[in-house]
Amino acid sequence: MEKVLHSNIRTAARLLLEKHIKSTDLLKTSFIKAKNLKKYNAFITLTENEGTSQAENSLQRFQLDKPKSELDGIPIAIKDNFCTNNIKTTCASKMLENFVPAYNATVYERLQDSGACLVGKTNLDQFAMGAGTVDSIYGPTKNIWGYKEGSEEFYISGGSSGGSAIAVSSGACFGAIGSDTGGSTRNPASYCGLVGLKPTYGLVSRHGLIPLVNSMDVPGILTRTVDDCVSILNAVAGFDEKDSTSLTKPYNKIRLPPFNKLGVQGLRVGIPIEYHSEFLRDEVYDTWNEIANILEKYGAKIKQVSLRHTEFSIVCYSILNQCEVASNMARYDGIEFGLRADNHSSTEKLFATSRSLGFNEVVRNRILTGNYFLLTRNYEKYFNQALKVRRLISNDFDNVWEDVQVLLTPTTLSTAPLYKEFIQKTNRDQCALQDYCTQPANMAGIPAVSIPIKLSKNGLPLSLQVMGKNLSEPMILALAKFIEGIVEFKHFT
Repeated sequence: MEKVLHSNIRTAARLLLEKHIKSTDLLKTSFIKAKNLKKYNAFITLTENEGTSQAENSLQRFQLDKPKSELDGIPIAIKDNFCTNNIKTTCASKMLENFVPAYNATVYERLQDSGACLVGKTNLDQFAMGAGTVDSIYGPTKNIWGYKEGSEEFYISGGSSGGSAIAVSSGACFGAIGSDTGGSTRNPASYCGLVGLKPTYGLVSRHGLIPLVNSMDVPGILTRTVDDCVSILNAVAGFDEKDSTSLTKPYNKIRLPPFNKLGVQGLRVGIPIEYHSEFLRDEVYDTWNEIANILEKYGAKIKQVSLRHTEFSIVCYSILNQCEVASNMARYDGIEFGLRADNHSSTEKLFATSRSLGFNEVVRNRILTGNYFLLTRNYEKYFNQALKVRRLISNDFDNVWEDVQVLLTPTTLSTAPLYKEFIQKTNRDQCALQDYCTQPANMAGIPAVSIPIKLSKNGLPLSLQVMGKNLSEPMILALAKFIEGIVEFKHFT
């Protein structure tokens, strides 16, 4: 059964449909796998009761030959910043350590409606504010790649959706939901050898995703193959009246042809010069150049392009991020829900003490900095100026689509850093470095997908990113599948 977990969704769906395996046995194996790999710290909560009930219902449907979809009976995981009815949703924080929502996020609701079975809620940086999954109150998530049994050294899994990435790359489930505000799905996908999709802003509902930056947050998808990613996207995408930012345009399910019927003849591929950062490692650059040459060999038209405001993207994002964080975190006052301090001497004291105890230093710093930027005397100088720069960054992308159809870039500037080296820098500095290639897509709201290419000299995944204009998911995923078929990346060592 473990061999099935290491396959893909279509293979598992066929075996379930032909009754070679049972959904209950598949999920049981998934739980066993998750428990045996506890050392990687991918999960905050294993949902055995809920998942088992879902698997039993799935089994009944298969016995009647009436599965809901190709996801029926398929084990999945969800990042622990998506609300799940009667299941703890902690954001890996003290503030929400005991928070149990009374409703489901739309993404989870749609996965349930498709018949998927929940394995558990996955680890993350507190309130998704990080690029390493290193500051959860439950401890850091360790990367399965490069891990040596008994060693205290390990590589980071990336963040903030590192738990979701390890849940998939370890084989505990077929796919997982993450969130992506500045690269939090694509970054761990890159470091863990996975496909990581950030959809067009508004294509997948944010309802029930505990907000970080409302204007940039999107649910992301982590899988081992592009086809698996498409299967999950087809289940969760589309208009949601509960989300005011949801796109009203009807979603047409994506159907990708087999690899041998895909091609790139005449496809105009842009190579942005600004993504050749001074911090870009040679192995990443060589991989980028290698794939560009392969695409050209198969008939694609490779063109160097410029996105000239990219260098301002990180500082602009930092300001907007902290301003929206300050606004979003104001709801955690110790009264309605979340941690409540014992100090009740005054309402103000209760607020201050609850927040001080419930938030870590990273969250507190972002709140304080955001409030500073939003002061009347600073509003125009910082917040409004950042909005103007964001428009320039978005315009760069709008203009480049006149010359090319997709962009090919690195996902991250290096392979996964060692944990002990990663924590030497501040959260702000690490996010600026780790999100360099991924964050501009969030500023513009465009779709982007990370694809694993090969292993580095020290055995860690090297990945690249494909970006396209709004709602170009069929094109970028088709290109990702073409590249996937060329490189034949091996997901399990």
